[in-house]
Amino acid sequence: MERYGQILNFAMPIFLLLVLLEKTYGWLKYKDTFKPMDMLSSLSSGYTNIIKDVLGISISIITYDWMVNHWAIYHLESTWAIYVTAFIALDFTGYWGHRLSHQINFLWNQHLIHHSSEEFNLACALRQSISTFINFFTIFLLPAALLGVPSIVIATVAPIHLFAQFWYHTTYINRMGWLEHILVTPSHHRVHHSINPEYIDKNHSQIFIIWDKMFGTFQEELPSVPCVYGITVPVRTWNPIKINFHHIWILIQDAWHTKSWVDKARIWFMPTGWRPEDVKDKFPLAKIEDVYHFQKYTPETSSKLATWSFIQFFFTFALIVYFFGHLAQIGSPLIFVYGGFIFLSVYAYTEMMDLNPHSFWYELFKNIIGLGLIAYLGDWFGMNQYWVGVGYFVGIYFVLSTIITAYLVYSEKKVFQQKIYTN
Repeated sequence: MERYGQILNFAMPIFLLLVLLEKTYGWLKYKDTFKPMDMLSSLSSGYTNIIKDVLGISISIITYDWMVNHWAIYHLESTWAIYVTAFIALDFTGYWGHRLSHQINFLWNQHLIHHSSEEFNLACALRQSISTFINFFTIFLLPAALLGVPSIVIATVAPIHLFAQFWYHTTYINRMGWLEHILVTPSHHRVHHSINPEYIDKNHSQIFIIWDKMFGTFQEELPSVPCVYGITVPVRTWNPIKINFHHIWILIQDAWHTKSWVDKARIWFMPTGWRPEDVKDKFPLAKIEDVYHFQKYTPETSSKLATWSFIQFFFTFALIVYFFGHLAQIGSPLIFVYGGFIFLSVYAYTEMMDLNPHSFWYELFKNIIGLGLIAYLGDWFGMNQYWVGVGYFVGIYFVLSTIITAYLVYSEKKVFQQKIYTN
């Protein structure tokens, strides 16, 4: 946990810098419109995902260690070959887990967040799930387990495999020649994120495109078919926590409303998007039928609100950096309290980004909790040891944050009320 936190403290600023550089390049080179709220939503989703991962809030039905100990028929020697084997095994696992997440109703919920942005850029690569509480896909690592690849090797290679999927989330890199036949490229992944009928549910590979070509799910990017990004039942919110449970809430409602007990049971395992017949017409969903003519989710926000959203985002970033750097010092169970507070912070400021008039109350509740933690602990989780009084600065920020959010919601009352009326 502590080592992973240290890795993330190194990786987070790099990812953030690359996201900002891509945005700057697009604006300078192509005059692309800067969509700050979409970017903040994506980056905030990254916050929630890494907090969940660091705290280890998930379990595996079957662990890799158990498979190695019970099923290994051979043990590879600790050489470069074992790391190559682990990387290929992870990529094979990733392909099948990814593909099934697109094809089975309840599994789609844990992956929908990654496709929820209606833009395609480096920021959307960071839209990762917090709704995966049970890992079903460890079983696909069986080939590595049979060869006796140690779990420490898998644990070492896994972050590299994950981070290597970041770079190809961009529209600014065109075809890459012979690499198109071997690796997943931006062109391949643009297809994967598209909702065009020609492209949907294609190119599930993560590093090596060979899996899609082997198993019949490959589709090249067509010059005559421009990619349109998003999901066919749009989420219409910037709040990543809501997005994470968007699809499962639809399934719960459909299971409740259908009169068929068979449908109540099978809806979870049916192909993605399947709904009971007696529910479809009675409870229709706002689905995109024409991918070339639909209104993207872009609530009008003032420069004041956008600026404050960025300040909230970067303040939360600072809290996370401190958290990851002091996991051992904070200790359990306080690390879970701290993680929960980060979730609450993200929820509050993204509700404001959504122009929810109740966002002030979420912000107030968050800040009361924060001030209560400072009063209980004496400062902000031991921060005063570095500079006397700095922990109290966090408390001052909570007070100012409440006042500023109240001012914004009140001064832009008509905008916030209009958002409720139109939705």
